[in-house]
Amino acid sequence: MPAHSSLTMVGRDTELAEATSVLADAISAAGSGTAHRSVLLSGDAGVGKTRLLRALRDHALAEGWQVLAGHCLDFGDSALPYLPFSEVLGRLGNEHPELVEAVAAVHPALTRLQPGRRTRLVGDDGSGEPGHATDRGDTFVAVHALLETAATEAPVLLIVEDLHWADQSTREMLGFLFTRAFARPVAIVGSYRSDDLHRRHPLRRQVAEWSRLPQVGRLALGPLQEAAVRALVDELSPDALDERSVNRIVSRAEGNAFFVEELVASDPGADDDVPGDLADLLLVRLDRLSDHARHVVRVGCVAGRRISHDLLAATADLPVDEFEAGVRQAIEMNVLEASGHRYAFRHALLGEAVYDDLLPGERVRLHARFVAALLDGSALGTAAELAYHARRGNDLDRALSASVEAGDEAMAVGGPDEAAHHYEQALELLEDPERAQRLGLDHAKLVVKAATALTTGGDTLRAAHLLAHQVDRLPADAPATARARLLSEHAYLLCIIETDLDPGAVSAEAVALAPEGESPLRAKVLATHARVLANLSREDEAEGFATEALGLAERLAMPVLVSEVVTTLSSLRVKRVDGSEQEALRAALETAVERAAEAGAFQAEVRGRFLLGRSHQDSGEWEAATRWFRSSVDCGQRAGLPWAPYIIESRWQLTLVQHLLGEWDDVLRLTDVVDDVSGPVIPRGIVEPVRLAVLGARGEDVIDRVRRLRTLWADEGGVAVHSAGVEIELLGARGEATAAIAVYDDVVEVVSRIWQERFAARIRLAAQTLGAIARALPAASAAERRSLAERAERLRADGDTVVAWFRENGGPWGPEGRFWDVRLTAEHLRVRWLAGTGANDREELLAAWATTVDAATKFGHVPEEARVRAAHSQILRLTGDPARAREEADAARAIADRLAAPALVLLDALDPRVPEVRPASSRHGAPAEAGAAALTAREVEILTLVAEGRSNGEIGKQLFISTKTVSVHVSNILGKLGAASRTEAAAIAHRDDLLPQG
Repeated sequence: MPAHSSLTMVGRDTELAEATSVLADAISAAGSGTAHRSVLLSGDAGVGKTRLLRALRDHALAEGWQVLAGHCLDFGDSALPYLPFSEVLGRLGNEHPELVEAVAAVHPALTRLQPGRRTRLVGDDGSGEPGHATDRGDTFVAVHALLETAATEAPVLLIVEDLHWADQSTREMLGFLFTRAFARPVAIVGSYRSDDLHRRHPLRRQVAEWSRLPQVGRLALGPLQEAAVRALVDELSPDALDERSVNRIVSRAEGNAFFVEELVASDPGADDDVPGDLADLLLVRLDRLSDHARHVVRVGCVAGRRISHDLLAATADLPVDEFEAGVRQAIEMNVLEASGHRYAFRHALLGEAVYDDLLPGERVRLHARFVAALLDGSALGTAAELAYHARRGNDLDRALSASVEAGDEAMAVGGPDEAAHHYEQALELLEDPERAQRLGLDHAKLVVKAATALTTGGDTLRAAHLLAHQVDRLPADAPATARARLLSEHAYLLCIIETDLDPGAVSAEAVALAPEGESPLRAKVLATHARVLANLSREDEAEGFATEALGLAERLAMPVLVSEVVTTLSSLRVKRVDGSEQEALRAALETAVERAAEAGAFQAEVRGRFLLGRSHQDSGEWEAATRWFRSSVDCGQRAGLPWAPYIIESRWQLTLVQHLLGEWDDVLRLTDVVDDVSGPVIPRGIVEPVRLAVLGARGEDVIDRVRRLRTLWADEGGVAVHSAGVEIELLGARGEATAAIAVYDDVVEVVSRIWQERFAARIRLAAQTLGAIARALPAASAAERRSLAERAERLRADGDTVVAWFRENGGPWGPEGRFWDVRLTAEHLRVRWLAGTGANDREELLAAWATTVDAATKFGHVPEEARVRAAHSQILRLTGDPARAREEADAARAIADRLAAPALVLLDALDPRVPEVRPASSRHGAPAEAGAAALTAREVEILTLVAEGRSNGEIGKQLFISTKTVSVHVSNILGKLGAASRTEAAAIAHRDDLLPQG
């Protein structure tokens, strides 16, 4: 009888050698203190990934390594955060309990992952309030410490299988471990099915992101070669098959090792009995089992690939001897495998095929058995498992309560994405009014839980939409407390997103509905109202509500809320004062941050750090701003919450400051989160423009990527004003002034609608658009010049209107606003000079640009200093000061070289279309003025047409002379003026008033 599976690996020597090299790399990395090398193993289902991992395991064990394996399971919609790491922790807890206890004593977050802590207790309905949530960062650090401590006994090989089923938290845990060095040898290998990674699969882009890390290698298993397939067939079939049968197996298996085994085991000599479909082929194996064994397998497949002994025994509902006989035969026939107290299908495909073969009614009944077993204590399981089986078993009341419990558990271990999913599923089940009444769940609290999970995971827009939808659906007779709870949470989120609603009015309605007296809900609503009012710059009102909230929170012993309110009170008016008063307020806010950290009030802490960063940023104190923003980002990294409110905003502002300071490599490091497509769209969108600005200045073609951000403009004005600025600069570099003006018009239309017409960034956008016009003028026709010059006047007026409004209304006007105000004036004068319109006051132009260079230097905006100096260089050349022009050009080039951004200064004076002016005496022995005085009437006539942008052919037709004659005249004009090009000749003509007026 043929063997059911090969005991040795065939045809994978090269791949095994590459996989085992990770062990040596881990040892050398631990010795040098560098990040270890990890391997991602991929391949189609059945191609041999598990077999290769077993060979790697055997090799590691033979070399004295410990091997820890964790598996991701397909729980459908009931994701359980960090499942493979719980499995690893459980094994270490059984084998080395003292080691786990020692690590947990230092890193308490580890206990949240212990299998016993995650298992439901019989009678636990999940109705209690969840405990304090663990920061994901604490969990990450705890697992890292566990692996490092385990490696003190012997080197550790961590294998995580089936990553295509991994939850978001597991993927982020792996990303953390990939990038952290270990003091002792720890190697990590993960596997996934490549054929499961469709275009929108969350792991697909995650793998791409990991692959960019130098310490992460990829090992793809392709189909076995024909010689390897034949060798495998020979090993599986002791009685040699005839050549015809072997050829058929080679042809049909297509290099898939598992398929080869099944074909050999299915009697390949019988032409009519070998199914052609893989699922049918797999099910042939069940036909050879006894009734009891077949029953055990069909029950077991309902749990997924793996199932505990107790759970299988409880749900199989067979006498002990029949159950054990059935399990034994399933193992002997290589359908199941035993490992400790658990069983697993030999291959996931086999379990999936059996499950798909169940009739709908069978599935429902079997899932119901699992629910009963988990509830009565016959077997242990998690809330996520219970929710999964209850939904599949149509026990929707139980599915609802278990989903809430699973969401609470996910939040407790720092898995907001999984928690939000569980809560939203519970809300779907709560749509049935009879069920809601029967279970007595607080609908408003569940909505707020879901919104909080979404917001913590960075999907604030979805959270706001959820709350708005639920508020609209509240019945007229809904309890006032429910409406107050939802309105208060909604008002807070309205301050974060773009909306036409008034957050202050929504929050005020919540306050009016909140219960009077010593109520925790009232304390929360008042605290939120104070934050909303502070965000609306209504500080005096905010202070009164915050003070009341603080008193309530202290009397009700709510330390986290106390920290939130203290942070709010400390931040009021810090932006509207300066000098010693501002320093005192900053000191109070720093104290509030320290108190929040001590109280474990995470949101209050990161909000305070962000507000301190903004305070220093508005004052142009870049070092302090950078320090506070980075501390907030670091808090988010440690917590594993990069997208949470105030953390992503801190990252955004930090990238803007680092871009301004010329720390562009740091900008790229900070913005690499945009490559994580599993992250929320808007938070990724707000940090992407500055990344594209750097890449564009360094020569990459990013215009299409910038334009794709337009889909986010209406949802987030910050994306609009920054991505539009990048697009205008890119178009200006191409000389596409008309397109740049169109971008300006588009962004003004959108932002005026969601903010107001006089938004501060409009000054910068107007100045950038004027710069794009200036760069296009030398190559523009006379008609285009007139049109561009007219539009330039309106752009200047736009900017002046905004400046005037801010000054009249006493709005904050920091160093950034002052710089762009000066730049707006200088760019406008440059356009008028190049277009030949207006008074063309040479001294006013030079003074304006000298002032702009000085402002850019004092402001500290390194890339803008380069652009300003390049433009100043052009102006100095065109006004007859080539020596100073060269100095400015050299200074601009030096900045561009430091930033590794040559495209940054190839836009203005260094553009080859505007060549450097040299004194005419250096070429023809006479100054330009002498040449100008010698121009004949015909040359003046031709120069006038050249200045209008006419070609030689057009000039010849208009003056009724040949093109060759025009060319001779133009050459004479260039020589007399000391100009190197037609464009420069036109500029000199405007400068020296050589053209007839009118």
